[in-house]
Amino acid sequence: MTIYYSLTFLLLAAEMVTFCLLVSPLPFTVRKKLFRFLSESPIVAKVAYGLKISFIFVGILFLDALQRMFRVTAETEMAKTGGQSMHDVRTETNFAARKFYAQRNTYLTGFCLFLSLVLTRTFSIILDLIHTQEEYAKLKKVVSILYLGLASAHMFLVLQAGSGAKGDQSKQIEELRKKLAASEAKDRDFVKIRLSENLKKQAAQQAAEFDRLATKYNEATGAVSDKKSD
Repeated sequence: MTIYYSLTFLLLAAEMVTFCLLVSPLPFTVRKKLFRFLSESPIVAKVAYGLKISFIFVGILFLDALQRMFRVTAETEMAKTGGQSMHDVRTETNFAARKFYAQRNTYLTGFCLFLSLVLTRTFSIILDLIHTQEEYAKLKKVVSILYLGLASAHMFLVLQAGSGAKGDQSKQIEELRKKLAASEAKDRDFVKIRLSENLKKQAAQQAAEFDRLATKYNEATGAVSDKKSD
């Protein structure tokens, strides 16, 4: 295997290791730090740029290997149908080895290109998933804060309503006490007025009775004195 196909094999092995690392069940914090480093590091950006150039060469090698595989297959079929003798072991081995090498190079470069596309798409999907999880965590915190604020506001309104109701009840009780005191004062004044009126009536009656008795007494004493003088 030539040097460029050996480098392609090493690149394929590195892609396989990277893919296993990307899909491994890492903790969220470790995965977030890893993908943040891979997406924001300038060194990784330079390495990715170099890999893009190398994938261009791998694509050229894939086209060359595919063309060579088709050519070897056509030569083999032509040798079989052209009447040439395939019973020579060295000729048959030569055709089989050329076909094997052509297929090996085609599969090697093809899988390398395919795995590069898979890695790129997997990396973008996982990066979007991490951003989505971060946004979800932020929204969850905001919702919890809003829920706590609404709960505290509700409790404040309930306590304020309760204090307002207690204040209204105390005002009503105070008004009722004032009304009761006023009614009791009115009752006391009414009783005093009735007592004074009754006393006045009794005094007037006693005075009238005293005058009547005094008049009768005067009349009686005056009549007796007149008889003695006769």
